[in-house]
Amino acid sequence: MNKKYFLAFDLGASSGRAILGTLENGHLELTEVHRFKNQMVRIHGSYYWNIYSLFEELKTGLKKCVIDHEIQPDSIGIDTWGVDYSLLSESGQLIGLPFAYRDHRTDTAMDEFFRILPKKETYLLSGIQFMQFNTLFQLFVSGKEKHSRLGIAQSLLFTPDTLNYLFTGIRKNEYTIASTSQLLKPGKAEWEGKLLEAAGVKKNLVEELVLPGTVIGTILAEIQEDTGSKEIPCVAVASHDTASAIASVPALGGNWAYLSSGTWSLLGIESQRPLVSEQTLAMNFTNEGGVDGTTRFLKNIMGMWLIQECKRIWDEEKVMEWQEIVNLCNETEHFKCLIDPDDPKFLNPGNMPLAIQEFCKNTGQPVPESKGEIARCIYDSLILKYRYTIEQIESITGKTIERLHIIGGGAHNSMMNQLTADALGIPVLAGPTEATAIGNLLIQARAMGAVDTLAEIRKVVRNSFELATFLPKPLPDWELAYREFKKLLWNPINSGCKSPRRSA
Repeated sequence: MNKKYFLAFDLGASSGRAILGTLENGHLELTEVHRFKNQMVRIHGSYYWNIYSLFEELKTGLKKCVIDHEIQPDSIGIDTWGVDYSLLSESGQLIGLPFAYRDHRTDTAMDEFFRILPKKETYLLSGIQFMQFNTLFQLFVSGKEKHSRLGIAQSLLFTPDTLNYLFTGIRKNEYTIASTSQLLKPGKAEWEGKLLEAAGVKKNLVEELVLPGTVIGTILAEIQEDTGSKEIPCVAVASHDTASAIASVPALGGNWAYLSSGTWSLLGIESQRPLVSEQTLAMNFTNEGGVDGTTRFLKNIMGMWLIQECKRIWDEEKVMEWQEIVNLCNETEHFKCLIDPDDPKFLNPGNMPLAIQEFCKNTGQPVPESKGEIARCIYDSLILKYRYTIEQIESITGKTIERLHIIGGGAHNSMMNQLTADALGIPVLAGPTEATAIGNLLIQARAMGAVDTLAEIRKVVRNSFELATFLPKPLPDWELAYREFKKLLWNPINSGCKSPRRSA
């Protein structure tokens, strides 16, 4: 096989990268071409994404690929986080900056929405986990508050759709990213009219849905001029970052689960059909679109955001390395205190260490004081939430999970990987860490005819990247800690958006 070159733009909520993939004889090599920061901007009390700055960073990445690395990629593809969107005017201009999902305007949105469409009906129509920042609730709040931008908007594009549009001038909604919105029918690339209506959205606001691997078009002449590139195809990959990551899980056989570990922890299974029932509603699972008609049956867990935000606060006093935090954590005892990672108070509290201390105080637990104690509280709590979620999946499917694949940045954390194996009692396979970019690249490769099936994509991953295996060595105190942990859990199905008073 001749060498093929693909350029993946992988954007997370805190950073973005341009990753060059070189595919030859079933082997993929990665080269980081460009890395940049991404962060919310606060303007008059609201949080937004600077979509124009992100677009410039992507163009810089393409230019570096062409000029510095002297490679014209065969295609480009973009993936990002879910739910957030831009609005376009009739003439195709972006109407302001897009809101960031951590903006507080949706704090009470779910309770208010359910007065129009009950939660059970909403879930059965969409199959999507209830989270206050889902696109459905963002649009509902904008309509209720009569935001002028929504009134004049003629087109809604999710974040990767928006960037595809800026590159090509073509408006499409890619299926996997649209599936995070809670506006689609479960397992189908079809808009659900009842949900659009309940949100107060015009049906013609959304665009045609396209599947992963669709070539959107070629990049505009002005971008070719700015970057020195040729007329390169732009592929709608599995544009939700988790969808791309799951496509690259190097799994064989069945009865495996995945944990895409980063700012969010996405824990679930790949299902051949959506699993939508009163049981999955009660457990608040989501059914998001995957590659080749699969469903990502999973739960969004707050993830490394908790420790990232703590580090941000601690760095104001003295910049810490991640290994220093892990070392401090290892010096403290397990299970002194625990939190529910998904309590709404942790979504965007401003001061995460203080929020964790207040949670522990309010639940009658010892209050963690040192950095190591706070970090230990976070890591232990996340791992126990993983166990809880795996047990829920097993109860829904009737199948025993035999191994867990950890992919994404969290696969670097050997301490967490081992403790996860210990808590779950099953082997953990860690890697690849660049799962999202790999999935992005290989969906491009399939669009360009360089690979064929999803199974072939995963074979390329196994041939190209080493995995680390962690076998369980259970701690004797896990069972007692797990029982105590379950007393702390907050359920958005039963409690709306309000966190209940907890017993000690």
